Amino acid sequence: MRVALGVEYDGSAFHGWQTQPTGNTVQGAVQAALTRIAGLPIQVVSAGRTDAGVHATNQVVHFDTPVDRPLDAWVRGVNTYLPAAVAVHWAHPVEDSFHARFSACGRRYRYLLINRRQRTGVWHGRVGWYHHPLDVDTMQQAAQRLLGEHDFSAFRAADCQAKSPVKTMRQAEVRRCGEMIVFDFEAGAFLHHMVRNLVGSLVYIGQNKHPPEWIGQLLECRDRRQAAPTFSAAGLYLVGVNYEPHWGLPSRDDVNIPGLTGQQKTGEFD
Repeated sequence: MRVALGVEYDGSAFHGWQTQPTGNTVQGAVQAALTRIAGLPIQVVSAGRTDAGVHATNQVVHFDTPVDRPLDAWVRGVNTYLPAAVAVHWAHPVEDSFHARFSACGRRYRYLLINRRQRTGVWHGRVGWYHHPLDVDTMQQAAQRLLGEHDFSAFRAADCQAKSPVKTMRQAEVRRCGEMIVFDFEAGAFLHHMVRNLVGSLVYIGQNKHPPEWIGQLLECRDRRQAAPTFSAAGLYLVGVNYEPHWGLPSRDDVNIPGLTGQQKTGEFD
């Protein structure tokens, strides 16, 4: 039988999602825990591979197993053997034609950025940080130019293995909540480092190094060297994977964002 799981993790202590010879990956931890419950080796396939230091609140994976276990065993039982920074929050049987990666019709990422003079202590490893004041309205204007179908080569990592740099951006929003700036992106698929590269360029615009139109120029030039450096992995979260309703997968609302409470506020710098 094939089972899909919803997984969340703090990626700070891991070398990324994908299994590596050096170990200490989220995939390795999940497979080891599933193997303990199944009593035989289990391999999992994820909706997307996250880099070292990147987090997930709604990663989706699937695995095949010949053994019959109650669904609760794939949740509470597996969690017993997982590191504290990784947890399964649902399990759901699916048809053999379901594929966590190829059946997905959209993915949502969120980047959290502390914008103040002092670095954070409590949220170290869980948010990005920029010490100069940023103009969020200007960044939001620039983000709107990302919507629609574009060639995102200017925001693509050199080692990206995607077949095409052309992606369709369905959501690109920037908003401030106190001293936190939140970036939300949704697309059918993303290129390697695409979100972190977009955040880096939007931060340049927010600091008035470039006007909002610069984002459009970067899309047109398709030259990674012209865009801003890749931003820190610490603030990046995979917050959702979209599937067609007929798969019947559970949905989960985004988790609360640290430092965001109630109405949005405009941050101030003395």
